[in-house]
Amino acid sequence: MEYRKTWGKYGNYILAFFTVAVHVFLLGVCFDFYYDLNDDTMMHDIMAGIYTGTPDGHNMQTLYPLGAALALCYRLCRQIPWYGLFLCLCQFGCFYLICVRIYRLADKSGGWKKVILLLATSLYLWGVCLAHFINIQYTVTCAMLSATAIFLFLTSRERTSAWRFFADNLPSVFLVVVAYQLRSEMLLLTFPFICLAGLYRILEEKKVFAKENLYKYGSVLGAMLGGMFVCLVIDSMAYGSREWKDFRSFFDARTTVYDFYQELVTDDAYSESLTGLGVTPAQQVLLRNYNFGLDDGIDSALLGEMADYAVETIGGSKDFGSIFRQQAGRYVYRTFRGGDTPYNMVVLWAYTAVLAVGFCLERSLRAGKLPVESRTLWNKVCGMAYRYAFLWQVMLLAVVRTAIWMFILMRGRDPERITHSLYMVEFALLAAMCARMLARCRKAIGKGVVFVMTAAFCLITVGGMTDSIVRVQADQEWREKANQSWLAIDAYCRSHKENFYFEDVYSTVSFSHKLFSQRDNTYANYDILGGWMCKSPLYDEKLGRYDIGSVSEDLLERNDLYVIMSDVELTDRGLDWLTDYYRAQGIMAVVEQADRIDEGYGVYQVIMESLDD
Repeated sequence: MEYRKTWGKYGNYILAFFTVAVHVFLLGVCFDFYYDLNDDTMMHDIMAGIYTGTPDGHNMQTLYPLGAALALCYRLCRQIPWYGLFLCLCQFGCFYLICVRIYRLADKSGGWKKVILLLATSLYLWGVCLAHFINIQYTVTCAMLSATAIFLFLTSRERTSAWRFFADNLPSVFLVVVAYQLRSEMLLLTFPFICLAGLYRILEEKKVFAKENLYKYGSVLGAMLGGMFVCLVIDSMAYGSREWKDFRSFFDARTTVYDFYQELVTDDAYSESLTGLGVTPAQQVLLRNYNFGLDDGIDSALLGEMADYAVETIGGSKDFGSIFRQQAGRYVYRTFRGGDTPYNMVVLWAYTAVLAVGFCLERSLRAGKLPVESRTLWNKVCGMAYRYAFLWQVMLLAVVRTAIWMFILMRGRDPERITHSLYMVEFALLAAMCARMLARCRKAIGKGVVFVMTAAFCLITVGGMTDSIVRVQADQEWREKANQSWLAIDAYCRSHKENFYFEDVYSTVSFSHKLFSQRDNTYANYDILGGWMCKSPLYDEKLGRYDIGSVSEDLLERNDLYVIMSDVELTDRGLDWLTDYYRAQGIMAVVEQADRIDEGYGVYQVIMESLDD
């Protein structure tokens, strides 16, 4: 008897923990966990102390409170992979919280339905978002936090007390605030979905504008916005120095040029225009191959002028009507077909499921099988609104998601880490809507409807699982091979601590590190010649340990500074970009190979030959 009481109280938590633990074990046995992109690797290196020698929270991507907290953990113990653990905790923690909630929602349906839900969540992980649980990226992790917050909020218990309602939704508030710190832009992009969840809940109240309801929903929204505001204020203070403000201007201008108007630096048609802005041909070459850290003249003022020119000239000359029609066609194609499978298919399935459950609920209400309650403002205005509330909710969601998708497509910035994130958040909202309706009309759903929807879900996810596993395995093999070169470079540089090494950017962008591999979290005497931390105060601090002031001058005059470049890039571009840069300044320089790393990388030294009088 005591056992049953304990299981009744903690059974869902135990079952959810078991579910997550099994998946973590299987994923760990079958695959290695990687940082998906070099962005996360750079963030790790900054917070772990590899970049400057001291753990620091100024990583430019997360807000400072989160970065500082992780940096503090590294200060306490350098050997623990805190950042990787944090990302995994966020993702698998979200998985755990969702499992607990859906098992609780199934409490009245019998144990066999919990087994079905366990299998369904497993199929979703392995069949839809497997790659993002293996190759972890902070943007996607932010979206998972947002999606979980939406699901928990929309499926939380209905309370009459404002305080109990707020307490029940504290996890959602916490997840939103953490997501905002992790990737502010992604959280703001998904915030309309969060607002929709709140709108759906408040319009189901008996008295929408009652003071109690305003307290309930206002407290949750206010806590979210308040937490976000406090984090933003602290972040602004942390980056408030003149040096950081100047670098943030540089960072924003660089983002504008490279992420939205990259043709400005890659298309020869703009060469004369750049020259008119004061960008020399030698600087244009460095901007094109990302090695702009070599030139001190490429600063926030110059990049700011380039960004302004790109926005006014390139952006102003675009035919946005034509672009809109083109991107609208792409949007429709990607929604129903395209290369977004299985993400788009599982979202379409969720829309169908909501409509199917909604019509079953409406039929039961019409037949008098379920009591009709005047629970919404809309019901008071129109008696049909309660029965067909799911229709306007679905249509409003379709409008909002269309607006968000067209926003990112019109900007020309739609990588998978953003589009897949949007699919995840939308699916979580639809799943929560379906769960709420099922809670009101479990007996109203016909077995035929359940069978068809279950079969369709299994068809989508099982088909996606076979493809996902194959793709992830191939990706793992590629990453393992590519990282051998990085391990060799890291070992070579650390074994020559008397020197400092500058890496050609395109020679090193393919590297991605394992989350839980043994790392030497001490100062690394190498850095790429460009990238989003180049010319930052931390960059200056890093170079300052070797008394490097002007990179171009010191590289030429000192014999302890070298350039690392891959043989592939050497074949494609050669070393003319380096010698031509000095020649443009009246300096004759030669580049000689000083050593070799692994089988595909050379170590080069720049030597001044003579001065051109």
